[in-house]
Amino acid sequence: MKSLPYFFFISVVLLISFTGCKQNATLTNEPKSASFYPSSKPFARWFWFATEIKKPDIKYQLDWAKQNNFGGLEVVWVYPLYRYQAWFARDYNRYYPKDTTAQKWLSPEWSDVVNYTKSYSDSIGLSIDFGFGSAWPAAGSNIGREHASQIYGDTVFRQKLTFAWTWPEIQLVVNHLDSNAFHRFAEPIAPALEQALKGSKSALFMDSWEIKLNAKNKIWTPGFEDAFKKNFGYDVIPYMEAGIDSFPDVRYDYMLQLDEYVTDGFYKPLVKKCREMGAWSRVQCLAAPTDVMTTYGMVDIPETECMLNNPRFARIVSSSACLASRRMVSSETFTCMYGFPGTYLRKEQTADLKMVADAMFAQGVNHHIYIGMPYNPQGSDTIEFFTTCYFGPNGSLTPELPAFNAYVEKVAGILQKGRTYSDVAVYIPHEDAVMKGALPPERQRVWVWGEYEMRYVYPAAELEGYHPLWVNRHFLEQADFQNGKLVVGDAQFSALYIDAEYMDARALNRVLELAKKGLPVCLKRSPKEPGKVKAENYASILNELTSLKNVSEDFKQVVNHPPFISGDRIPEYWCRVEKDGTHYLFLAQGHSKDLKYPVYSGQSYMYQSDFKELTLNVNGKAIKQNFEFKPYQSLMLKISPNGEVEFMDITFIPRHPIIRARVKQKMYF
Repeated sequence: MKSLPYFFFISVVLLISFTGCKQNATLTNEPKSASFYPSSKPFARWFWFATEIKKPDIKYQLDWAKQNNFGGLEVVWVYPLYRYQAWFARDYNRYYPKDTTAQKWLSPEWSDVVNYTKSYSDSIGLSIDFGFGSAWPAAGSNIGREHASQIYGDTVFRQKLTFAWTWPEIQLVVNHLDSNAFHRFAEPIAPALEQALKGSKSALFMDSWEIKLNAKNKIWTPGFEDAFKKNFGYDVIPYMEAGIDSFPDVRYDYMLQLDEYVTDGFYKPLVKKCREMGAWSRVQCLAAPTDVMTTYGMVDIPETECMLNNPRFARIVSSSACLASRRMVSSETFTCMYGFPGTYLRKEQTADLKMVADAMFAQGVNHHIYIGMPYNPQGSDTIEFFTTCYFGPNGSLTPELPAFNAYVEKVAGILQKGRTYSDVAVYIPHEDAVMKGALPPERQRVWVWGEYEMRYVYPAAELEGYHPLWVNRHFLEQADFQNGKLVVGDAQFSALYIDAEYMDARALNRVLELAKKGLPVCLKRSPKEPGKVKAENYASILNELTSLKNVSEDFKQVVNHPPFISGDRIPEYWCRVEKDGTHYLFLAQGHSKDLKYPVYSGQSYMYQSDFKELTLNVNGKAIKQNFEFKPYQSLMLKISPNGEVEFMDITFIPRHPIIRARVKQKMYF
């Protein structure tokens, strides 16, 4: 956020250390270990529909999850089934009478079955997490108009939530810019979950930011204009009236102000409240109108999502986690994998699931939460959820689940060891994204709107072998250059790579400070300053930076060591390293590379081995080898400090009858 007053800042910019609002965004007392749960087994999201929840049915499904090698479940509360059926039938009254059997939301009866769920799960060694509120985004029955979401120029607008447990009562979405609204939202939830949060420690889950598209560039709250004028020195109202998207520089300032409001009004109180309740915060920050790397760095367990996001988005989340010393990165995995809604439901293939899971492992994910497992009474297996792959007793995946989950458990467990390997830091082009505004129509979806969401931002191709991680201004401000390395959190970078059209003056100055200390910087082009009011000395800062000998537009001039991995066809990969120098390198199967939404059924099909000649540069040693990727298989390498390579057995053969037989007989052609 441009600090107050920004118009004064530009005259003295960078002469003294600047303190912005986001510098203190990272909260203290955060857990740094990846060991949040007793095992690395995957979870499933357990959708409880607003119907009578019975303890024998709870026990039945918990036992089923345990027997099928799940490590835990995440309970979320959603609408009554007739609401779902009526939605698809487009008839809300005629065929689907209201179900009044459900325990009242947050009532003692509701808490009783939730408490039983937790206590029985503890007794069988199954972890349980809970959604923070009902459905998504954050909304409550106790949220009145004064605490509800608002947009500029429309005093009537309030976003409604129509698929919460309380339907047909409609909940209002909270004003994410007002901490009072968050506290009001959390007030009845905390006591209702108090007993359930005892015993083994749970996480409270907050889903992604899903504010209506027509509100994306108009989000507002009382006092916003006054704070904006104080911070930036001019009135934003005329630009809001005219349509702020016509003024990219003003929109940039607006988004910085919005970032501060959302961070202070929602994400900070959320993380703090979870800890007060004795829980971890597990949060999807994606699509929030913030510098999302900073926001992800605040929460205990940062979570990504696929396939509604392409797997490569997860690198942003994993990078933030590394820079903030968060060693678990979770993923809501397989959501609408084959398309929206529910394509190929109950016809899923484990080979396709493995392909997607491997793509996520190769982006740093080390904890999977499958979407999902609907609540079904014992003896019934007919209830489904529209966004999900189906995980239940009679699903197409069920015969293979124990073995598939064992595979996911093994790989996730290895990728929870040590810390993420780091070499080249890449400045994330957040300013470029904010200046661009809306995505082109062909890239927009119901849940996707703006470039600032960073859903299609990837490191440059020339960095592929250097295990690139993203970095933003917030983390550069926390970083220091020590013993030839840029050190921040768990990361130690040899160089900084910048390819951005725009760069905030504070970020540019911080790069200059670090470069003066000796940090090698690859500056691919000269950036411009975003925002309406410009710093007078921006050009001089840029000129001083480009004059340094350790700054060049030629990456090979900046980084004079070989890449971590090289070859003609580098697979997507992820590496963790332990204190003694042991490296764990995951090399993903070829079909996992650059996956795009949606996956088509059978996309994973592979009938013969794929060979890749790769060179690994680890601990000063070059390891050249022709690696065989057998059908459907990825590789996990354990590389000792002295360069010895061990191929760890992570074999899982999906259930395709012909291919399965050929793989077992080593007949790949």
